[in-house]
Amino acid sequence: MNILDQITEAVIRRGDLAHLALFVWASGASTLLAMTLRDLFAANRRFDAFVRELSLFNRRHSGDSP
Repeated sequence: MNILDQITEAVIRRGDLAHLALFVWASGASTLLAMTLRDLFAANRRFDAFVRELSLFNRRHSGDSP
């Protein structure tokens, strides 16, 4: 029996289903937040790389020295 099953069994035995539901909701919300932040940081890195490449392109084609 894994740890999650043991926790669920203990909560059900005590009849505290509201706390179990709140825990599941909070865990899901926290997981979604972590995934959203990870994707946001990745998008920010891609945008930064795009802006750098665009700046390099503009410097190469405008005659300025890098």
